[in-house]
Amino acid sequence: MKKPGLWQTVGVAGGVVGAAATGVAVGAATRKRRQIATDRRRLATQLSHGATEPGTQPPGEPSSVVADDGVRLSCEHIDPEGGRAALTVVLVHGFALDRRTWHFQRRSLAELTGPVARVVLYDQRSHGRSERAPRESCTIAQLGHDLDAVIRTLAPEGPLVLVGHSMGGMTIMALAEQNPDLFVQRVAGVALVSTSAGAVGASGLPAALLSRHNPVIRGAGLLARLQPRLVSVVRGVAGDLIWSITRSFAYGDRNVAPWLVDLVDTMISTNAVDALTDFVDTVGTHDRVAALPALATCEVLVVAGEADRVIPFQHSERIAAELPEAEFVRIPGVGHLPVLETPELVDEALVRLVERSAARGPKGFLRRLGRRA
Repeated sequence: MKKPGLWQTVGVAGGVVGAAATGVAVGAATRKRRQIATDRRRLATQLSHGATEPGTQPPGEPSSVVADDGVRLSCEHIDPEGGRAALTVVLVHGFALDRRTWHFQRRSLAELTGPVARVVLYDQRSHGRSERAPRESCTIAQLGHDLDAVIRTLAPEGPLVLVGHSMGGMTIMALAEQNPDLFVQRVAGVALVSTSAGAVGASGLPAALLSRHNPVIRGAGLLARLQPRLVSVVRGVAGDLIWSITRSFAYGDRNVAPWLVDLVDTMISTNAVDALTDFVDTVGTHDRVAALPALATCEVLVVAGEADRVIPFQHSERIAAELPEAEFVRIPGVGHLPVLETPELVDEALVRLVERSAARGPKGFLRRLGRRA
């Protein structure tokens, strides 16, 4: 029997609404669960006493970018201290999350000294602190246009390295499809982490779950629109169950630090359930294998955990096969969030990518332009 994918939790919160309505409840806590609960309370107490919220350090300069359809995107940029950046790294998070996904990477990239990098982060539309977008605009194609708007506003000049996790990787592919010249002229490097170029519902993610025609998905979205207070209550009551599901699907290691599960749980809970269901169709129909050749002019890094239950490892294998010169980092036993589960390995690979990208320099861009002409 095929294991259900996390996209079934389109909301981890939304799906729980139906479960709670049919009387499903959290069982008696085991000693391990009690320890986890204790650790979670300790973290909450630390945060309430002024400890830094995960995913916010080093601090960035907050800003907003208005997308081409008027939706406001919440952004921030981290400028290097003393010294001009060799390039700008743009971090693009995945479905149901926000820019706190890059908790470890924002620091490691901001602290680079050779080459020096400027870091830009933002929340995708209807995610995190960005403005809620109309349902019809919640498409991967529009996310590609949003990324273009962020680049034009916050990184209008100089070489770029684009890093995308999950739906963020799909966003980069959409931009490559829409504006391939940008990848010839300015994009020096691309990192695709735990993502897919297409056929997302073919393995690991049953296609029926990635459709608004699915009654569970439609029901969760409709209930969230009509009774948002009820959904909020259910989220609170079923918190431990949601937390357990999140750990199971986000990470490969069941002994992962509880605060890392809390971070993902918090990001998911920040987003409205019906806002998340708005993206279900576009993930299910995503097919941009044809856009991958546009990345061949860049330094490319592909990263995936072999225990990913959300987007199976085979999707990254296909991307690497289409881009044979890419560096392919496969991580045994790791789930859908290697950026949080094994940050040292991911950061090392990203630093190598930035170094290779910076080494190209402006002359590298001119040579590639000449070859293309």
